[in-house]
Amino acid sequence: MPYAPDSPRSPWRARSRILGTVRREAVHRISRTKRRAAPTWARCLVAVGAVLMMLSGGTLVTVRVLLNSATHAIPQRSLLGGAQDGAQRQHAQITGAKNILLVGLDTRPGWAGSGQLSRSDSILLLHIPADRSGGYLISLPRDSYVHIPAYDNGAQRYPGGENKINSAFAFGSRGLTGSQAESHGFELLALTVKNLTGITPDAGAIIDFSGFTEVMKVLGKVCMYVDENVTSIHVGHTADGRQAVPYKTDGAGLHPRKVPGVTANFYAKGNHCFTPTEALDYARQRDLLAKGDSDYGRQRHQQQLLKAIMKQAVHAGMTSPTKLPGLLSAIGKAMTVDSGGIPVEDWAFAMKGINPDKLVTLKTNGGKFNSRRVAGIGSVEVLDSTSMALLAAARQNTIASFVATNPTLVAG
Repeated sequence: MPYAPDSPRSPWRARSRILGTVRREAVHRISRTKRRAAPTWARCLVAVGAVLMMLSGGTLVTVRVLLNSATHAIPQRSLLGGAQDGAQRQHAQITGAKNILLVGLDTRPGWAGSGQLSRSDSILLLHIPADRSGGYLISLPRDSYVHIPAYDNGAQRYPGGENKINSAFAFGSRGLTGSQAESHGFELLALTVKNLTGITPDAGAIIDFSGFTEVMKVLGKVCMYVDENVTSIHVGHTADGRQAVPYKTDGAGLHPRKVPGVTANFYAKGNHCFTPTEALDYARQRDLLAKGDSDYGRQRHQQQLLKAIMKQAVHAGMTSPTKLPGLLSAIGKAMTVDSGGIPVEDWAFAMKGINPDKLVTLKTNGGKFNSRRVAGIGSVEVLDSTSMALLAAARQNTIASFVATNPTLVAG
């Protein structure tokens, strides 16, 4: 006869005790060793995977291995700095709405040795409502005309002023190299976003899109809907099948010119299952998009790729104890994280119910250019009143109702 659910001998009670033990041991191990934490969605992946394995008969040893892998897999570094008040960080709680700043860099091979500054190629805010009903991904145009606060990184001082938002990372990192350059660049960018939106990021991460190639290798493929015809200026092939660059650009990566005898990769509108190389190439394109939406198109495609990777990771990695450690290791090579002072296990258990299918991607300025020229800077993007209201809704945790009344903001 089955045990009652509240019986001391019930398997459900036993599993609850085991999960409680795992959680307490994980907290103790983290506080004792001060090890680095995984980012939100990776921790979510592990937490749900561990629970599913327990309910399906997974052993306590297996769950410990998964939690240990997540704790060690992804490096954490101080990125938010002064953008997050010290007292706020010290007493940070997982309750309430959360805003996570995600930044992709445009660093090229060889720049570190040449002194070339990195700029933030992609700037995204991931808003998690207080009720954990889903998530909203907002892209800030890299050419947004904003005020960048004065900043001293210890090597060079920036006096502050109006410029493109992607310059904030560069100004914050001047005179520095390696992890110091990344930390100070991110801090000034976070301060700029806070100044623009009033949002104090609860956590932050630097994303290396090229590093996601390894993530996709573990997953095997990434399937998503391509919403417009895309021609690559980076990857193509010659008549005999050799890979070659189909277009040449100027020093700023602009004004592509066709290379004779090379056929460019072409991604037609419709459903695709990308190889890792194809997915990365697709997400980089902005020049030869069918809609002619340039940076807005690239922002949208990067949002879609991140969502597709998250979805694929949940479905193909979470339930595989053999695949999950490699997946976490690959994520660790693609991201650097600042968890904002919130304990690792709190992120994991609070986010475990969020389904990637409920991640809504949003566009600023209606996905259309609202540009003007500024002397000494060039063409800049000006965020319109609706975009600023969207960001205010993210700050006030009213974004669900705002999007419901402004459905055209959804990127599709």
